[in-house]
Amino acid sequence: MSAQSAIRRITVSTLRKMKRAGEKIACLTAYDASFAAVLDEAGVDVILVGDSLGMVVQGHDSTVPVKVEDMVYHSRAVASRCRRALLMVDMPFMSYATSQQALDTAARLMQDGHGQMVKLEGDARQVKTVEKLVEHGVPVCAHIGLQPQLINKLGGYRVQGRSEDQARKMIDDALALERAGADLMLLECVVEPLAKAISERLTIPTIGIGASGRCDGQILVLQDILGITPGRAPRFANNFLAEGGSIQRAVEAYVRAVKASEFPGEEHVFES
Repeated sequence: MSAQSAIRRITVSTLRKMKRAGEKIACLTAYDASFAAVLDEAGVDVILVGDSLGMVVQGHDSTVPVKVEDMVYHSRAVASRCRRALLMVDMPFMSYATSQQALDTAARLMQDGHGQMVKLEGDARQVKTVEKLVEHGVPVCAHIGLQPQLINKLGGYRVQGRSEDQARKMIDDALALERAGADLMLLECVVEPLAKAISERLTIPTIGIGASGRCDGQILVLQDILGITPGRAPRFANNFLAEGGSIQRAVEAYVRAVKASEFPGEEHVFES
C-alpha cells in the first residue's frame, strides 16, 4: 500500500465522530498549494478556502468583492496539495441568492474547484437553500453570528448575541439550519455563553472563531496565526509563529493547542 493510499481522509462522518468522542476539530484557512501542504501535513482537520482571501490576498477592505471565479481558482490550488483534510469552500457574496443559484455555485466550487463542502452565511432564511443543496448531495457548513458578507448592512464588525432576543433567535436559527441538513455550524464573534449553549444543543459539530472554547472545533485565518494580519489583528487571533519559530511549527502548535483545549483562552472570547 502506498503512503498516499494509507492516508485516512477526513469526511463529514469523521467530524461527527470527533464531536461524539469529544475530540476537538482544528481548522484553518489556506489560499494556495504551498500553504495547503503545510496545513495538511501539520494535522489540520478542515482547510477552508475562505472569501477572506478578498482581504488577505486581494487587498480589499471586505469580502464583498470576491467572485465565484476567485474561489474556484484558489480552491483548485489548495485541493492540489490537500490529501488528508476536508476541503471547505466559501460561497461568496450574492452567489446563493436563490436556491438554483446556490446549486450552480456549489457545482462550480466542487466540480471545478474540487471542494468537498461549501459554506454559506445566513440565518433561518437560508433553510430552503440548505435543504436544496443537501437534497443534491452537497455537504454544507452554515455560518451564523457575525456575517462578514453583511458588513455594509451591519456597519461594522460587532459581537453577536448580547441581547436576550438576539440569543434566542440565534439558537432557533442554528436548530433550523441543523434540521435543514447542515453538516457543520460556524459561530463567529458570538458571546461565549451563547456559543457554548448552541454547541451543547446541536448534534452536528460547531466551529468557533471568537466564540467559545466549548465549541467542537476552532478556525482562524492563516495570516492571523502567523502575525501578518493586514491592519489590526482581531481579539480572537493568536500569533503562534512568535513562539513556534517557523511556519510549520506555528501551524503544528495551533493544532496542538486546539486539540488540547488550550486555545482559545479567556482573552480570545467575548463575555455577554
